[in-house]
Amino acid sequence: MTSTHHEELARRLRDAYSSTPVPPMRDGLDPTDVAGAYAVQAANTAHWVAQGRRIVGRKVGLTAKAVQTQLGVDQPDFGVLFDDMEIADGGDLLASRLIQPKAEAEVAIILSADLDGDDISRADVEAAVGSVVAAIEIVDSRIADWKITFADTVADNGSSAFYVLGSERKPLDGLDLWTCGMALEVNGDVVSLGAGVACLGHPLNAATWLARTLAERGEPLRKGDVVLTGALGPMVVIKPGDVVRASIGGLGSVSFTYKEDRA
Repeated sequence: MTSTHHEELARRLRDAYSSTPVPPMRDGLDPTDVAGAYAVQAANTAHWVAQGRRIVGRKVGLTAKAVQTQLGVDQPDFGVLFDDMEIADGGDLLASRLIQPKAEAEVAIILSADLDGDDISRADVEAAVGSVVAAIEIVDSRIADWKITFADTVADNGSSAFYVLGSERKPLDGLDLWTCGMALEVNGDVVSLGAGVACLGHPLNAATWLARTLAERGEPLRKGDVVLTGALGPMVVIKPGDVVRASIGGLGSVSFTYKEDRA
């Protein structure tokens, strides 16, 4: 496919943010076209950066083996986090900013050093972790009815939308991110349960995959970057009025309210 073709697909996705979801992009992307999907994502990233948005990190998706199998792939994916995607802990997220949102609880890391070079190891990643924090990612799809393939979600910036970081920042030392339990509540009811091991075997495995992948692409993670390492349990649909809260063992809690603001 030509760069012009990728730009056209990118524009189709951008337009969906302010209108209605679009059909799956199978007319322009094979469901497993990794290179083409990331080319579309990159085109939109370049467009948004040119518009003044600032990149503050990355998110890892498809960290559950069951979801990879469902989409016919054997690897995670990633999307870009921009500065205007963060919602304050305990804050409001307005319904007018989303289309068909879902929420999932994750472990986030904030880097205190760059992660560049060849053969980045998990030990390298551990050494670069400045702090660890409980997080909620609010995912959304510009693809109608979430009928996504691997290429659809990658092109659509990893089906990303917003994220919330908890107020408690913990050093990596002393944390058990493998067995740590997670409970996601909506309006006080537990709706999703999980553990660190559900995220590619360990959240730092997901972070290591991301660091290696981005370094190979010449887009390495940098000091200060936020990394959402992937869901610890099933995502849940949210509706206006919902108060969403995630608690992760050793990391405390994080929350937001999904607030109706439409007439």
